[in-house]
Amino acid sequence: MEYISENTDFKLKNTAVTLGKFDGLHQGHRLLIDEVLSLKGQGYRAVMFTFSYHPYNLFSDNELKLIFTEEEKRARLETLGMDVLISYPFTHETKNIEPEDFIKEILVEKLDVKVIVVGNDFRFGKNRRGDLDMLKAMEAVYGYRVISLEKKRWRNTIISSSTIRQELAKGNMEDVNEMLGQPYYIHGRVLHGRKIGRTLGMPTTNLTPSTNKLLPPCGVYASRTIIDGVSYPGMTNIGYKPTVGAEKRKGVETYIYDFDRDLYDQEIDVEILTYERPELRFDNLEDLRLKMEEDLAFGREYFGI
Repeated sequence: MEYISENTDFKLKNTAVTLGKFDGLHQGHRLLIDEVLSLKGQGYRAVMFTFSYHPYNLFSDNELKLIFTEEEKRARLETLGMDVLISYPFTHETKNIEPEDFIKEILVEKLDVKVIVVGNDFRFGKNRRGDLDMLKAMEAVYGYRVISLEKKRWRNTIISSSTIRQELAKGNMEDVNEMLGQPYYIHGRVLHGRKIGRTLGMPTTNLTPSTNKLLPPCGVYASRTIIDGVSYPGMTNIGYKPTVGAEKRKGVETYIYDFDRDLYDQEIDVEILTYERPELRFDNLEDLRLKMEEDLAFGREYFGI
């Protein structure tokens, strides 16, 4: 997959393009993605156009954390078969581009767009003035066609990244995963930890997520770890490890059942499936060990192993 980031000097040919924020890559997004991918059979290049920095961040001092980071999004889209991902710089200049200019200068001149695939509430350009009606009004002018899709619903609610964020903040992983249409996961490289788990007879892998990754509440979760495409059940603690030194950054520590390979420096994905309990501070390592054994028993029952 071609990846174009922080660059406005590009030209593509004969494209089918879907546009949006695409933070969560949730089921609603998948409708757009699948439609674009289906157009590859007609000879078009499948393109996703999004922004390299979430638009919210330009107008706030608080960094908006991402359900899936740019790296995670890239990996997922490549697996799905997208031809090009464009992460366009979102600046004050970009924010103030008139929607008619966006269509002409970016969609037509840079992307040579032939098919535009968007949700029926898509808005773009200065003051969000551009909309589906404007895109359709320009079809005859520029020779592209527009495909608009209805929003995907879940339990009588429109699936959106904001709804997923709310459920993720509560640790409602089953709901999060249903709306995503896939397990929420954390990608990272395995680092050396304090090896406390190993001294307790329960060796773990340690990841330090990207600082802009939106994480569930601190606690213990049933999880699956994906290693070289193979899935392994386990239990994951997300948090600061208050019993063994209180880390400054949230970490992701996972025990993988019946697994004894050295994973140091290897990239893995940890899928978070269900919440068991909050992260706790124990007075001593023996109390921690006993609680970890309870956690592992919970996981064995959850996975039926």
